[in-house]
Amino acid sequence: MDYTVHPSAIVDDGAKIGKGSRVWHFVHVCGGAKVGENVSLGQNVFVGNKVSIGNGCKVQNNVSVYDNVYLEDNVFCGPSMVFTNVYNPRSHVERKDEYLDTLVKEGATLGANCTIVCGATIGKFAFVGAGAVVNKDVPDYALVVGVPAKQIGWMSEFGEQLDLPVTGDGESVCEHTGAKYTLKNGILSKKDET
Repeated sequence: MDYTVHPSAIVDDGAKIGKGSRVWHFVHVCGGAKVGENVSLGQNVFVGNKVSIGNGCKVQNNVSVYDNVYLEDNVFCGPSMVFTNVYNPRSHVERKDEYLDTLVKEGATLGANCTIVCGATIGKFAFVGAGAVVNKDVPDYALVVGVPAKQIGWMSEFGEQLDLPVTGDGESVCEHTGAKYTLKNGILSKKDET
C-alpha cells in the first residue's frame, strides 16, 4: 500500500486511492470511489461510490463527498463545507435515480461551511467564500460570496484577488507571481507565458 490510512478509517474493498494520499481519522471511503495521488482526506470525511477526486486535492474535516460529485486536480474543500446530490429531497420519496452531477474544476477553492447545491459547475481556480451558498455555475477565476452566492471579483491562480471589475474588460497582474490576466467580455483568462 503506497498511501496512508489511519487505523480508525474505513476503506471499502474496491476503492482506488493514489500514491502518497493520506486518509485520516474516522474517514469512510466507499468501494466505488476513485481518489487520486497526494490527496488529503481530513478527519470524519465521507467519500461515496460514484465520486472522483483528482490529484493533490485537500478535503478538510467533516466534508461528505456524495455520489455524483467530481473534483478535478488540486481542489480545496474547506472544513465542514457541504455538497448535495438531490435538488428536492424528501425522506419518504426515493430519488437516487435523480442525482445531479456537481463538477469542481482544477484548482478551485470551496471555503469553510459553504454549500454547493447539486447540478452546479465550479470553474477552474474559482474561489467560493466561507459560508456561501452556490446555486448556479461559477465562472473560472470568479470570487463568489454570500447567500445566495454572488460574484464580487476575480482571483489569481495563486489565490489573491485581482484588481479588476466584475464585468467589462481589463488586465491585471498577480502581485505574488507576476502572472498576467485579461478580462474580456466578462471572461477572465490567464495570459500564456512566451
